[in-house]
Amino acid sequence: MPRPFRTLPTALPLWLTHALRAQRGPVPWNAVLRGTLAAGPLLVVAVVVGREPLGVMAALGAMFAGINDRPGSRRAAVPRIGVPGLAGAAGIAIGTYAGQGLGAAPLTLTLTALGLLAGAVSAVGPVASGAGTQLLVAAAVGAGMPLPEPGWQRALFFLAGTGWLIVLRLALPTPGALANDFRFDGERAGVAGVYDAIADLLAAVGGEQAGGRRAALTAALDHAQDALAGPRLRRYATSAAERRLRAQYAAALPLAEAATALAWAGEALPARTAQGPRRLAVAVRTGEPCGPLPAPARTVPGLRALDDALLHAAETFDRGGPRPQRASGGHPLGLGAERTAHKGLHLRPLRAGAVLRAVTGTGGREYGLRVALCYGAAVAVAQALHHVHWYWLPATAVFLVKPDLGPLVSRVLNRAAGTVLGALVFAGFAAVLPRPEGLVALVAISGALIPVATRHFAAQTAVVTVLVLALVMVGGEPEASWGRIGETLLACAIVLVVGHLPAPGQRGGNVRARLTAATDAAHAYLTHVLSGGDGVDGGNDGGTRTGGGGGDDRATRWALRREAYRTLAEARAAIDRSAAELPTLARHTAGTDEVAATLERLVDTTTACAVHLDDTGRLTPRHTERLATLLDELVDRREYAGLAAPLPAGRSSA
Repeated sequence: MPRPFRTLPTALPLWLTHALRAQRGPVPWNAVLRGTLAAGPLLVVAVVVGREPLGVMAALGAMFAGINDRPGSRRAAVPRIGVPGLAGAAGIAIGTYAGQGLGAAPLTLTLTALGLLAGAVSAVGPVASGAGTQLLVAAAVGAGMPLPEPGWQRALFFLAGTGWLIVLRLALPTPGALANDFRFDGERAGVAGVYDAIADLLAAVGGEQAGGRRAALTAALDHAQDALAGPRLRRYATSAAERRLRAQYAAALPLAEAATALAWAGEALPARTAQGPRRLAVAVRTGEPCGPLPAPARTVPGLRALDDALLHAAETFDRGGPRPQRASGGHPLGLGAERTAHKGLHLRPLRAGAVLRAVTGTGGREYGLRVALCYGAAVAVAQALHHVHWYWLPATAVFLVKPDLGPLVSRVLNRAAGTVLGALVFAGFAAVLPRPEGLVALVAISGALIPVATRHFAAQTAVVTVLVLALVMVGGEPEASWGRIGETLLACAIVLVVGHLPAPGQRGGNVRARLTAATDAAHAYLTHVLSGGDGVDGGNDGGTRTGGGGGDDRATRWALRREAYRTLAEARAAIDRSAAELPTLARHTAGTDEVAATLERLVDTTTACAVHLDDTGRLTPRHTERLATLLDELVDRREYAGLAAPLPAGRSSA
């Protein structure tokens, strides 16, 4: 998983510093190997059999699949790569037949309508966003690339290129992972990362880095959950290795809860407190027993919860999997972990109603309209210019209008710089390399560089530019570096103009939709904790006494907590991107960062309340006063940010 962005001097404006940021992390050598074996070999086969145009289509499919080939488990990689690949194949077919049968004006209207649909669907999530992007780019390529093959053949070979990379993703083992079952190396790395993040948070308690470490723990839990909850043929895990990993992930949830409660309390902990999770992380990676774990002093509720969670984790690791319910002793922690390990990993099953609400909501409508305007304008301008590579213009506009790639100005600057660099590099190679052998080698090298280049948008653009220009020449067209630069700069201008046009309704719909989802998730979590899952007793001495809860209550609480933190992380990412826009756009989401910060403190406090209620059965005045203060602050922050809709009922329960 990539490390946070490098920090840059704050003297520069945020919209400029964002364009200069790059992610850090080790080189993903397994992804580099897959990139080398993806587009290049497919192109070699096509050249040998004399079907270069179809080889270009297959290489394009492999290239897009390589862009979506991110760290994670093999099973989770299938939809992350395959769904956009299917959308891209459909786009190739639609674009080919539309380009052959429609004039300039009907084609422009058709692709604009397709942009509206794909943009709205992109609001559903990352996989849907990748699918929408590939649909539109492939539609433009299908309509504009002069190839002799029919649309169905183009689509089939595009899909074959995607399928080839999926086969490589599933079959090739990760270097160094053969000591264990290499099929689950992504899941193993994700679960180990959770225990490392818990240890980092415990080591930072009481210091300035505690907030950042808590956010890193959320990211690690999200990554591990996505790795474990990928698509499957059967509902439950069928192998011993997978059952063990799911049990180890479930055992980390009470540890994460206790660590968050200790961070909320803010009292520094002895260094030995973090040693237990560190040893558990090593045990996950190696498959060896974790051995004896240092027990923390049981002086406060948070430390007692941590000690109980460590004991449960040690037992889980020693058994190698979840314990049977009859052997769990009826303890809520063990029963909750067992339930989570069996069926509680997937928090968000894909439902038609939720998808429809995301597509037709404020975020989907706003993004769909922006994509349609940019894509349609780019198609119209390209048709008017009668450029031989006119499809480059709308394809570039699609990437530039995607908000999940960064703020608008950052995307434009990086795209322009990356294209100029890539075109110049390719022009130099094209002048000296033999054809087609040298161009095929350049495609293979570019495919290997994509996994590393994805850390920065400009670098990714440069590598993809070299790869695409090489494919164009292999397909029989002349060298087109300078035309690529001109088309990209024109697309940048179109997206900048359209992106700053006034829009009907309130701007920042994506940010507001995500904040609303985070608020609802935080309220659901708070309501469950205060009700004890089973109801509320009358408290004494200013405290709140709950009726307690069994294993189902613990599993439900952990699921609600995960959802609250996950939606908050998504909202925070959208807010940070919006804040890095030019002031004319950033002002539309002013104040939303304060709302997110208040929600984070509210969820942290709710977690501390849950741990304290487990230990004592009641809340202290400090807890109740803090909850009441945060709820009042949240109302004020929402009103200031233009989110004046009332909080869900039940606010007075604190």
